[in-house]
Amino acid sequence: MLDKIDSFLWDNCLIFLLIGTGLYLTIYLKGIQFRYLFTSLKLAFSKHDDTHAGDISQFQSLMTSLAATIGIGSIAGMATAVMAGGYGAIFWMWVVALIGMATKYAEGILAVKFRLSNAKGEMKGGPMYYLRDGLKQKWLGIAFAFFGIMAACGGGNLIQSQSISDAIRDIFPIPAYMIGIVLSLFTAVVIFGGIKKLGKVNAFLVPIMALLYVIFGLGIVIIHADKLLVGLKWIFLSAFNGKAAFGGLAGIGVMNAMQMGIARGISSNEAGLGSGPIASAAAKTDTPAKQALISMSSVFLSSFFVCTITVLVLAVSGVIGTTNASGALLNGAPLVMHAFSKTIPFGNIIVAIGLILFGFSTILGWAYYGEKCMEFLFHERGVNIFRIFFTGFVFLGSIASLEVVWPIADIMNGLMALPNLIGILLLAKVVRTESTALVGPITKLSKT
Repeated sequence: MLDKIDSFLWDNCLIFLLIGTGLYLTIYLKGIQFRYLFTSLKLAFSKHDDTHAGDISQFQSLMTSLAATIGIGSIAGMATAVMAGGYGAIFWMWVVALIGMATKYAEGILAVKFRLSNAKGEMKGGPMYYLRDGLKQKWLGIAFAFFGIMAACGGGNLIQSQSISDAIRDIFPIPAYMIGIVLSLFTAVVIFGGIKKLGKVNAFLVPIMALLYVIFGLGIVIIHADKLLVGLKWIFLSAFNGKAAFGGLAGIGVMNAMQMGIARGISSNEAGLGSGPIASAAAKTDTPAKQALISMSSVFLSSFFVCTITVLVLAVSGVIGTTNASGALLNGAPLVMHAFSKTIPFGNIIVAIGLILFGFSTILGWAYYGEKCMEFLFHERGVNIFRIFFTGFVFLGSIASLEVVWPIADIMNGLMALPNLIGILLLAKVVRTESTALVGPITKLSKT
């Protein structure tokens, strides 16, 4: 039933809406993601003045956003995409990432422009606020906040804890419920500390784990360099000729590749999903456009580095079709762990450590997104209630199955994206006005 709902939502609506929104914004903003790509990357890793209004630095905001993007979706998610849609899924993920960068930029602009401060002096912002205050459609803001809470618990939580549990149990004979209890306790300690503590944790964890994963992944690709061209050939051929991971009818395979690539793409880079703007709204920044460019860089970093590394490792290591001791096909985190261990001694442990850190930081990022949605609906009094429920979902994910959590994540992400994409399209003029007013300062930044 979940698979049918998932397929209906993505095949009949979201694929066209996501690509259409990205293409429209790319044209409307004159290719902002291509003209200012290097500027956005430079801004992302430059030191900024942290005296401006906001709760966390722009770097911490980027790392919080990346914590929810460079994570399980980039590792286990890409493995499930390849298994369901073939190697061509990564091609369609590249496509949606390129045009999604314009969407991510627009989200960042609107997040900062329409953000507010709460009774504690903390920033609150995101799609629910620009839908309510910018578009003047409160019901869309309420819909986004509701689906955002569901997505935080379903997609941003269950997937991560389930993959962490899988990774640990693949190495150590530890009961899933024990992993769930420990993971829940660690989650509670951080999220009850608030966004400032969360930002510091992510600013420390994310750069280290992303760098290590990319280095080891590139090492495997270099070791199997003789198979790289064949792997790239599989990617481009299966994107267009309808061959899934194990064959398939023409047309069906192409749709599978497109659906899985786009679904996992949005799950990984969050462009159009609406979660990233919530982190952008908390950043200490003086201009919406500057933070928008920094936010845009997260799509490039997650999609063209981490996700691509994962798929290339799967391709050159030749692990697709491997079965476990019980005869079931390896999928998700265990498949990637097997690919690494096939080339690198203790490679499965390296991936397991990465998955634990990736997954934990992603849980923290989504905890913040969910509590801000809860705050929009029920004000500050609802935040601690959400934190308690969210911690409980960490435990549930640890004992759940892969076949259940991924369809739930895709459905919740899709429902969350719908009101956000409507808002971005109808507020595109605001985005262009804010961008046009700051062409001078942005151009100056790109030359310094």
